[in-house]
Amino acid sequence: MAFGWKLHGDGKSLAPGEVVAPDERLSWGKTVGLGAQHVVAMFGATFVFPIIMGLNPQLAIMMSGIATVAFLLIVQGKVPSYLGTSAAFVGGVAAIRAQGGDSAEVTGAILVAGVVLAIIGLIIHFLGSRVVYRVLPPVVTGAVVMLIGFNLAPVVANIYWPQDQWVALIVMAAVILMSVGFRGFLGRIAIFLGLVFGYVLSWVFDRIFGKITSFDAAANDVTTHWRVNWENVQAAPWFGFPDKTVFAADGKEVVGWHTPSFSVAFVLLVLPAVIALVAENTGHVKAVAEMTGADLDPVMGRAIAADGVGTVIATSVGGSPTTTYAENIGVMAATRVYSTAAYYVAALVAIIFGLSPKFGAVISATPGGVLGGITVVLYGMIGLLGAKIWKENQVDFSNPINLVPVAAGIIIAIGDTSLKFTDTFVLSGIALGTIVVIAAYHIAHAVAPRHLKDDLAGPNIVLTEPGIYKTDDIEGHAEGARHSGGTPLRDRVED
Repeated sequence: MAFGWKLHGDGKSLAPGEVVAPDERLSWGKTVGLGAQHVVAMFGATFVFPIIMGLNPQLAIMMSGIATVAFLLIVQGKVPSYLGTSAAFVGGVAAIRAQGGDSAEVTGAILVAGVVLAIIGLIIHFLGSRVVYRVLPPVVTGAVVMLIGFNLAPVVANIYWPQDQWVALIVMAAVILMSVGFRGFLGRIAIFLGLVFGYVLSWVFDRIFGKITSFDAAANDVTTHWRVNWENVQAAPWFGFPDKTVFAADGKEVVGWHTPSFSVAFVLLVLPAVIALVAENTGHVKAVAEMTGADLDPVMGRAIAADGVGTVIATSVGGSPTTTYAENIGVMAATRVYSTAAYYVAALVAIIFGLSPKFGAVISATPGGVLGGITVVLYGMIGLLGAKIWKENQVDFSNPINLVPVAAGIIIAIGDTSLKFTDTFVLSGIALGTIVVIAAYHIAHAVAPRHLKDDLAGPNIVLTEPGIYKTDDIEGHAEGARHSGGTPLRDRVED
């Protein structure tokens, strides 16, 4: 299914706890509102990470919409996800820049990584998701989802929250209260309402308290400024495509759209990010499966390949690498609306934003304190989806095979710990934490004494469809469960 959504109920009202499936939709008015909320969720990171990597943010926004449409078509609408700018490449790109690489060489290296990711996805598609679960069992995928969410905590603590702590606190409280206090549709768009509320609150604070002295993301420095500053909005044109990349007289690059160029040395610097993306996409698909109750194993390979294709499409014109966005998974967790129609709307809006610097400037002018209040809730929800995967798969943390490797990897990711190989090649944060979780888990499993492995033994239970489990005897009960990374569901066969 790619198009042709069924109307959920009357399309207007939802009972408490009721969910909207990927192949369903609400009324188009409500679907547009949900799509706008997805745009809000992805916009900050999709706009900021290109700036960090020295790429054009307007182009990144537009290409994220195009890549999302490609993703949804490839997975046939079965995996509701948005493809925003990936942070996994930031370290590799920094290494390329340190060696004098320009934007064309950056996007060329990332494009090759996208091709590799697509090939891995195809391999998984044809060999089956069992390949993924052998390498990435539930204990690992849960850890990856958790470290992705909690790794974003410093973004809140060091960038957004300090810009206006009181606005952040009030907005956070408002989002919490609205999400549980509002009934029906309003409760499900609490994040979007929180942004609108925060915008108005910041404007009121400007009128009452005057300017604030704090870090200003626009100036990248501590300044005295208005919380709501629309100077860039007023100056931005309504319509415009990014200019072509040029080099100024002083040799400084003014980045825009461009064709990629390729360097083997630079490709090698970004390839480790592919490992993180495979785990990240697997974790995201698992998170969506947990929320929707659907068996998404058959489309796991498609989803990974689709992300690779999205990255290739985006970087072919100088855009940023893409990944399935945890921020939007957090929105689905809050709204319990998994309709892919909302994602098509979000993609269309992103393309329009990419073609209209005026609209992009409005979103990018969102006060930092408002983003602080929203993201402190959203990023925490992403991290806790990892715990949900552990709970649903009954992962046993009394067993050190599960406990110790996961503990190390999560702390490395949350603390943004770095491992320096050379002056120009460093692994850190999500990438390093992911590698540690995966490698350390399998090493621990290999060297552990028999009694610890036996504690994990039992039938490997596979979710065939929502609420129905079957025992997988293909490779034997004990062997299957030893690779599950979770406590066996020995007698749990539900119908």
